[in-house]
Amino acid sequence: MEKQHFIIRYRKLILFLTGLFLLASLFLLTRISFNSDLRSYLPDSIPEKVHTDSIEAVFGSGDYILLVVTAEDVLKPATLERIRRLTSGFSEQEVFSNVISMTTYKEIRGESGMLVVTPLIPELPLSPADEAALRQNIRADELVWEHLVSADYRNALIMLKPKQGVPDKILMETISALLALEPGEEAITMTGQPVLRFEAEKNISRDLMLLLPAGLLVMFLFLWFSFRDIRSVLLPFSVVLLSTVAALGLIPLFGWQMSIIGILLPIMMIAIANNYGIYFIARQQELLFDRPQMTMEEIAVDNYKYLKKPVIFCGLTTIAGVMGMVSHIIRPASQMGIVSAVAIGFALMLSLFYIPAVMSAMKKGKAPSEPGKAGDLAREVRNERIGGIGHVPSSPGKLAIFNFLNRAGHLSVVQPIRVAGVFMLILVVLSSGLFSIRNAGDHNRILPQKHFFNQSLKIINSGFGGNKMISLMFEGDVLDPEFLRKMDHYAESISEADGVGSVTSLATLIRKISKGLFEPGDELYDRIPDSREATAQYLELYLLDGDPAWLEEMTDFNYTRALLTIQFQAATLEELQILEKRVTDLVNEDPQFTRMGGYSLIEKEICLSVVKGQYASLLFALAAIFILLSIIFGSFTAGMLGSVPLLFAILCTFGFMGWTGMELNIVTALLSSVSIGLGVDFTIQILWKIKSGIASGLTMEAAVPAAMTTIGKGIFINALAVIFGFSVLFLSAFPVIRSFAALIILSLILCLTSALILIPALCVWMKPGFLYKSVK
Repeated sequence: MEKQHFIIRYRKLILFLTGLFLLASLFLLTRISFNSDLRSYLPDSIPEKVHTDSIEAVFGSGDYILLVVTAEDVLKPATLERIRRLTSGFSEQEVFSNVISMTTYKEIRGESGMLVVTPLIPELPLSPADEAALRQNIRADELVWEHLVSADYRNALIMLKPKQGVPDKILMETISALLALEPGEEAITMTGQPVLRFEAEKNISRDLMLLLPAGLLVMFLFLWFSFRDIRSVLLPFSVVLLSTVAALGLIPLFGWQMSIIGILLPIMMIAIANNYGIYFIARQQELLFDRPQMTMEEIAVDNYKYLKKPVIFCGLTTIAGVMGMVSHIIRPASQMGIVSAVAIGFALMLSLFYIPAVMSAMKKGKAPSEPGKAGDLAREVRNERIGGIGHVPSSPGKLAIFNFLNRAGHLSVVQPIRVAGVFMLILVVLSSGLFSIRNAGDHNRILPQKHFFNQSLKIINSGFGGNKMISLMFEGDVLDPEFLRKMDHYAESISEADGVGSVTSLATLIRKISKGLFEPGDELYDRIPDSREATAQYLELYLLDGDPAWLEEMTDFNYTRALLTIQFQAATLEELQILEKRVTDLVNEDPQFTRMGGYSLIEKEICLSVVKGQYASLLFALAAIFILLSIIFGSFTAGMLGSVPLLFAILCTFGFMGWTGMELNIVTALLSSVSIGLGVDFTIQILWKIKSGIASGLTMEAAVPAAMTTIGKGIFINALAVIFGFSVLFLSAFPVIRSFAALIILSLILCLTSALILIPALCVWMKPGFLYKSVK
């Protein structure tokens, strides 16, 4: 008696282990959390991050929330009263350590030879004369003019400094509650890193709730229209569900969090995990039609033996491609590479073991009585096996695909050099856009441009000197006049740079105090005093009535460390780097300069890491694919030839980004790895079919069109499944995710086209030797 196949023998164990794994994954899903803090995406060892953390350890976090109050005139009594009430309300909240607005700001002035620190707005202006005087005072104060009030008086800022460790959700709920209690005609928007994190986290959750079911629905409908049989749909669809749940469960299992990048993970699994199961169902329907005498156990075993090798090849090359993400320095990208590789491996095992196990236990359905009642994919497989080159599909859609592939195969045989020349021309034209590709200067664009966060940034850039900050920390005797003069010199030099709105330090405050103590024309007016004692006295006079929190932004209480803060705007990464270099060249030789930090520099490193990660992942993925293709076909020539469609698609896609002005960002950084991992399957299938055709006795000129009109249709349908899966990303709340959807679809189309047209043409032209070796 023939020994029972292990798929049948261990069927119950396979199903039990699959169920156990599902339960474990569902449990892990309840522990998933979100991380929208871009700052945490970099390793803690990055110098810019280390320096920023050490500065914030002394001076506190610079993550202010900026409320922008917009009105026809913010100095009108009703608007001023609303700002005053809001500022007072925020000051009473324990979640904020400091609240600054023009209603809390204290101006420094001289009165009868004395320094007087009084509120800028002691009472609301009641007459046009009072209003004019207030405008004059604001314009004369460099710490208010274009800092708290815009030059056109249409916008005013309320600056909220959160206490360390307060969750962003609590901050936003507190702000929303107070704004609801103080309604008014003025428009109030807000910006700042806590706002960005909160809005991004909210959208991550929203995207998962929307995109996951949408993706599953799209894939279910695709499978239904392919097979028109509920059992044939549910089996591969269950693999999609199991793999997606497993992928999401791996994130908390590894101790990680769901990031903006992680939104791609479930959609990737939906698009990829169905592919292997489709092969098994198509083969099952073929056997049901051609060999109705076979039992379901026999069909399941036949399926496993027949498809084991090609499915493993496809799975391994896809895993090799996505593993390119592991080389990224950006944590979520590297994590996604690991998770997606493991999850694809799980989908591969489910297809190899779980599907045959379930199939063997199913009741045998009624065999199709005619080809038209079999699933579309099954008919493609059957037509391929019986040499159905002459088969003409009945539906217009199928007919169009058949005609296209038939003509493409003919063209590749008759004019291979011309085909290669056309592809070369397309490559040259599109890839020339690589010279224009730009790296994102910041990551504010992860939210839509019309979002209130970005609308606030536009106002701050136009009316308040810029939304970016760099901080320089110095150590020494802060009260020493020479130290302060040096800080003053740095401020004046940096202020001359393009894009700089303001530069403030303790020297700024000291000079302002001197304006209050002395009259214009006096030699000490608007100057740093000549002695340390005089500087100390200036500060003592200021602290009698002044705001200590303002002083804390510039120096510590021991007067041993001081901060110079640069406020600026930079539309591109290059502009930021130019300013950084200017500042570095200015202070680098100063022994009292200790470090430079700020979120803008961390953001710069994220942008640079995107480029580095792109190169690293591309090289890793291409090298891995080259090695695997060389092993699969037993030839280095196969590795090089199989890499051609991938390089063509990648270069053209990134060139397209350059031509259209699309930027490299934390999401598009994953494009090359994902594209290579998915696109390589097309090349493997067409090369394997050509090789099989030659092994069966066909010439190269006959094997190419035969491959095109048989396996070519399966490749086409497979590509459509992946494209439909990724298309749901257009529903994302993040513009960067929608851009990724467009680019990955473009890349897949280019991979598909080059695999179906360019590779056959190159095979006819070059006649590579590995295709003539026998198929094992």
